[in-house]
Amino acid sequence: MGSASVMAFAANPAAAQDAGQQAPDSSAEAAGNEIIVTGIRASLSRAADIKRDAAQVVDSIVAQDIGKFPDPTTAAALQRVPGVQVTVGGNNEIVNPLIRGLGDILTTLDGREIFTSDSRGFAFQDLPAEALSRVDVFKSNTANLIEGGVAGTIDLKLNKAFDYKEPTIAISGKLNYASNAEKLGPQVSALWTDRWETGIGEMGLLVNASWYDIKFNRPSNYVAERRAGNVLGGEGEGMAIPISTGGLNEYGSYSRPQVNASFQWQAAPNLEVYVDGLYSAYRGKFATAFYEYQLFNSDSVTNVTSDGNCFTGRVTGDGFNPNSQQLADGAYTSQELCNLTGGTFNNTSSFTSMQAKNHKTDSFLVAGGTKYDGGRLKLNLDLSYQRSLVRNETFIVDTGKKVDQVIVDFDNPDNTASIISPGNAMGFADGFTFVNGLYQEYTRSKGDLFSVKMDGSYETDTFLKTIEFGGRYADRGTLFQQVQLSVAPPGGSGNTLVTAAGVPDDFFVWAPGIPQINNGAHFMVPSRDYLLSDEGQANLREFFGAPDGRPAFDPTRRFEANEKTYAGYVQGGYEFPLGAMTLDGKVGVRYTRTDRTISGTGVVDGTPVLTTSDTSDDDWLPNASARLQFGGGLQARVTYAKTIARPSFGSLNPGLNYIVSTNPNIRNGGSGGNPDLKPQMSDSFDATLEYYWSSGYFAVGAYYRDIQNRVVNDVAAETIDGVVYNISRPRNVGQAKLKGLEVSGQTFFDFLPGDLAGFGVFGNFTIADSEIGGNDPLAGYTLQGVSKYNFNAGLLYDRNGISARVVYTYRSKYFDENRTGSGDVRPADEPVWLNYVRPNGRLDFSLAYDVSPNLTFTVDGTNVLRSRYRSYINQDYFIRDTRTDDSLYSVGFRARF
Repeated sequence: MGSASVMAFAANPAAAQDAGQQAPDSSAEAAGNEIIVTGIRASLSRAADIKRDAAQVVDSIVAQDIGKFPDPTTAAALQRVPGVQVTVGGNNEIVNPLIRGLGDILTTLDGREIFTSDSRGFAFQDLPAEALSRVDVFKSNTANLIEGGVAGTIDLKLNKAFDYKEPTIAISGKLNYASNAEKLGPQVSALWTDRWETGIGEMGLLVNASWYDIKFNRPSNYVAERRAGNVLGGEGEGMAIPISTGGLNEYGSYSRPQVNASFQWQAAPNLEVYVDGLYSAYRGKFATAFYEYQLFNSDSVTNVTSDGNCFTGRVTGDGFNPNSQQLADGAYTSQELCNLTGGTFNNTSSFTSMQAKNHKTDSFLVAGGTKYDGGRLKLNLDLSYQRSLVRNETFIVDTGKKVDQVIVDFDNPDNTASIISPGNAMGFADGFTFVNGLYQEYTRSKGDLFSVKMDGSYETDTFLKTIEFGGRYADRGTLFQQVQLSVAPPGGSGNTLVTAAGVPDDFFVWAPGIPQINNGAHFMVPSRDYLLSDEGQANLREFFGAPDGRPAFDPTRRFEANEKTYAGYVQGGYEFPLGAMTLDGKVGVRYTRTDRTISGTGVVDGTPVLTTSDTSDDDWLPNASARLQFGGGLQARVTYAKTIARPSFGSLNPGLNYIVSTNPNIRNGGSGGNPDLKPQMSDSFDATLEYYWSSGYFAVGAYYRDIQNRVVNDVAAETIDGVVYNISRPRNVGQAKLKGLEVSGQTFFDFLPGDLAGFGVFGNFTIADSEIGGNDPLAGYTLQGVSKYNFNAGLLYDRNGISARVVYTYRSKYFDENRTGSGDVRPADEPVWLNYVRPNGRLDFSLAYDVSPNLTFTVDGTNVLRSRYRSYINQDYFIRDTRTDDSLYSVGFRARF
C-alpha cells in the first residue's frame, strides 16, 4: 500500500514522525512500554490527527513517504474516501471525483484555487500522485476556505523544502502494463531537497519532477436510439429498433510531464518568505476508431425476435418520438411497439471512422508570500498567478461499404450486445467509399488567474481562543475558440471510392477490435498518422474541396469571460470545559462579491449575434461548528455552512454551437450555454460520532444538503433555419435535496500473535439519497450522477517491511444523461427518459517490500476483475453502452538517499 488509507484512522498520535525522518520498516514494534509506529501506520496516524482535530468534516490521504501515495493517480486515491465516487475516462484513467455524488468541487493547491483551461474544475489526472504529500477532502465548510464548491473542497498539498530535516534524494520508477493495449509504459520521478544555514537565515530548496507515458486501448459498444420499425417495413413493423449499432475504440498513448519547486527562507525567527512553482502538462496522440452498422439503411430485416416488452409509443412519420412542437401540432400517431432483441439485417450500410486526435495541455503556477508568527498574532500573505492552456486537434474521415448481413442479439444475461457480420467485410480494405464527409475541429481554450490572499489569526486568553480574519481578491479570465468544418464527399456519400483520392497503399490500418462485434476481430480504418500529417491533411482537403490549410477559428464559436471576485471573512474559534468534557468549534461568516462579463455569439431568429452579458452576485456565507470531546477517544461534532458554486464559463456562454450531420442516421446536434444561470447554493448540515483507539478508528456521520439552483443539462429538439437539431443546454432545476449516512472504520489486529499482528481491515459505506424538488420536469428523480450506495472494503498487511493492500470499490446505479428531449421512441406514459449506468465495482491490489532501508520494490494491479461501464435507457431491456475498462499492472521501485 505504501501510504495512508484515504480514510483517516488513528494509530498512536504521538508516534507520527516528521516526513524527513520516516523509518523504512512499515511495522509497529515494541520499545519498552512504548509502541513506535512507523511507515504506513505513521501516515494513518497523521491522517487521523487531521480528521480528529479539524473544524470541518474532513478526510485526508497522507503519503507515507516521498512517492508513496496509495494509488497511482490522485483521482484513483480519492475513490477510497468515504462518500467519494469517480468515473473512468476514455483513456482508462479514473477522473471526475464526486463528493457524495456532487461534482461541484473547488480544487485548491496548497490553499490556492487551481483549474484547467476555461473550466471551474481541475483535471486531477494532470497532477501525478508522486508530486503530492497529502490531500484533504473537506466535506463541510468554514469561512477561511475559498468559496466555490457546493459539494466540498479538495486541497492538494505538494512537498516543501522545510518538510525535510536532512538532504534527501529520492527516485522511483515503474513499468505499467495495460491489458487491453498489451503494451508497457514507463513512469519515473525524482526529488531533491536540501536546507542551509546562511548569514541571513536558513534557506531550503526542493525540486520534484515526474514523467510517464501510458499506452491505452478502451473499446466500447453502443446500441443507438430506438426508432419505430415501420420505416423498414416487413418484419420490422411494430418493433422498436436501434437506428444503428456499433462501437468505438479509443487507443494510443498519453504522457504527463510535471515539475514543481519550493523555496523557503526563514528571514527572521518570526518571518518566513517562500516561493512555489508548478508546471504540469498533458500530451495525447490517439485515435477514436468508430465501427457502425446502420440498421435502418438495410434492404430488409428477417428472423426478428422480441422479449415481449411492448408499449404504446408516440411515433412521427420518420419513426421517432415527436418533439414538443410535433406534440402540440398532433403530428404523430400512437403505435404498439415491442422491443427488438434479435434479427438479421440484410444488405446493410456500414462505415468505419477514424477520429485522429492530438491533444495538449500546459498549466503553470507561480506563487510567493510571507508568513509572520508573532506568538498570538499570525499572518500569511500569498500572491499567485496561474495560466492553463488546452489545444485540441481532431481530423475525421469516414469510409463505408455495404455488408450482406448483420446479425444482432440484444438479449443475454450480461446485458450487452452481440453483433456478427459473417465474413467481417469491414476487416478488409477493398471496396470502401467515402461517406459522411471530412470533418475538422480545432479548439484552443485558456484561463488565467491572479489572486492575492491574506489570512490572519489572533489568540486570546478567553473562551474565544482565536479570532481569524482575512480576504481575497481574484481576477479570472478565460478565452475559448473553436472551428468545426464538415464537408460532404465529392459525388455524395458512398459514391466515390477511397482509392480515387490518391491515398497511399497503407492508408487503411487495423484498429483494435471490440469484444461485442465479430468476437473482437480487427476492423479497417484510415490511418491516424496519415490524417495527422501535413501531407495527408493537404491531400484530403483538396480532394473534398475544403479550404486549403488549417481553418481559422470561427468567430461564432468563441466566448470570452472576465470575472473579478472580492471576499472577506471573520471567524471565531471557541473552547471551554463542560465538566470532564470539552466543547470547541468555530463560528464565522464569509462575504463574497462576483462581477462577471461574458461575451459569445448567439443565434437570434437564425442570425448569429454577438451577445455580452454582465452579472454581479453578492453572497453571505455563514458557518458554525461544535465538537464535544467526551474523553477516551470518543467525540461528536455538528457543522452548518452555506456554500456556493458558480456556473462554469462554458455553461454561461450565450453562444450556440451546432452542426449539420453528414451521417443521415444521426440527428444534427449542438450545444448552447445559458447566461441566465444562477449560482448554486446549499445549506449544508453534518453530524458525526467518532471513536479512536490505539490501532483503529470507527465513525458514523449523517449529512443533509438543501440545494437551490442545481444545474443540469438537457437535450431538446430545436429548429434553426428550418433544420431540426438536438441541442444540449444547461438550466437551473430550482431545489434539490441530498441526504445520507457515512460509516467508516479500520483496525489492525495487534492482539494476534507474531506476524499475524500485521493484518488489518478497513471499509466505508455511504448512502446518498437525493431528490429534485419543485415543479421541474425531473421532480422526484435523483440528482444526475448520484449513486445511492457506495462502499470500499479492504484487507491490509503491514509488518517486517511488507506493505500490502487489496481493496474492492463499488457504486450502485445512477443516471448520467437526460435524453428526454431526444428522438428515442419510447412508452408514451414515460415523459422522462434517462440513461442509467448499471452497478459496478473494481478490485485493486498493491504490494511493497523494503529490501533495505533505502530501497523498496512494488507490484500493483488496478481493476483486476475487468469492471465495465454498462448502461440502459429507462427500462432495463433498452440496453445502450458497454465500455470495457482496462486492467493496469505495474512493477517498480523506490529509492531514497
